[in-house]
Amino acid sequence: MTTLAAGATLRHAAWILRGNPLTAVAAAGALILCLVAAFSPWLVPYDPVASDVSVALQPPSAAHWAGTDQLGRDLLSRIVAATRLDLAIALSAVLLSFAVGAVIGAVCGYAGGRLDRVVGRVVDVLMAFPLFVLAMALVAALGNRVENIVVATAIINLPFYVRFARAEVNVRREAGYVEAARAGGEGHLAVVLKFLLPNVLPAMAVQISLNLGWAILNAAGLSFIGLGVRPPTPEWGILVAEGARFITTGKWWLVAFPGLALMLAVLCFNLLGDGLRDILDPRMRT
Repeated sequence: MTTLAAGATLRHAAWILRGNPLTAVAAAGALILCLVAAFSPWLVPYDPVASDVSVALQPPSAAHWAGTDQLGRDLLSRIVAATRLDLAIALSAVLLSFAVGAVIGAVCGYAGGRLDRVVGRVVDVLMAFPLFVLAMALVAALGNRVENIVVATAIINLPFYVRFARAEVNVRREAGYVEAARAGGEGHLAVVLKFLLPNVLPAMAVQISLNLGWAILNAAGLSFIGLGVRPPTPEWGILVAEGARFITTGKWWLVAFPGLALMLAVLCFNLLGDGLRDILDPRMRT
């Protein structure tokens, strides 16, 4: 049955991709981004932090495809190197918030009672704050190191997973397979981890993809306002911030190319999340 279910899912995914080519394009774009991030040290044509003021602020050319910045650093090399850092921050933050939030939400949804009410109120308090402002406060308090940016981004994403897992488990906790597991002698924690969580993970994959785009944008936003990664480290938010100082002087490439990379990354993960929702939603099956 498992093989038949997997085959049906693949056929449904192929049907969705044929009907919505944007999802296929987004998946291909996300794959390319991951490959660029993985192999960026071997893809960059120049050292991304090496300066050469003799070629400063050069427009795009055969030697420098995306031009150079105010210190003569190759902009394409810095954008490619920034891909690795931004995706690493986003992926680490989302996986951390997913792992913690899914377990907390599943336990609360299964147990109910006072624990559920207390955690629910804490989540409500977190979501009452503007999430980017909360991230700014956390990074300002902890210090603008990469690990602190990951923690801050994970904390502001945590409520989404807690709420989602709680709602899904709350619906399923009286299902027949759960009752059978309890009757078979499984403990409460085992029921949550072995039977309930695996059944809500596919639906949470959509939230993971959407949160990856938000996490990339959050990390870049923190760097743009000076609370994220510090120069001269290549990072998309830093590149946009540095280029913004020259936007009125006609040096358009300093903002255009880093901004385009950031926009495409966020767009790919958002579109991929929409496609995953269509693939995993049983109401879309015919």
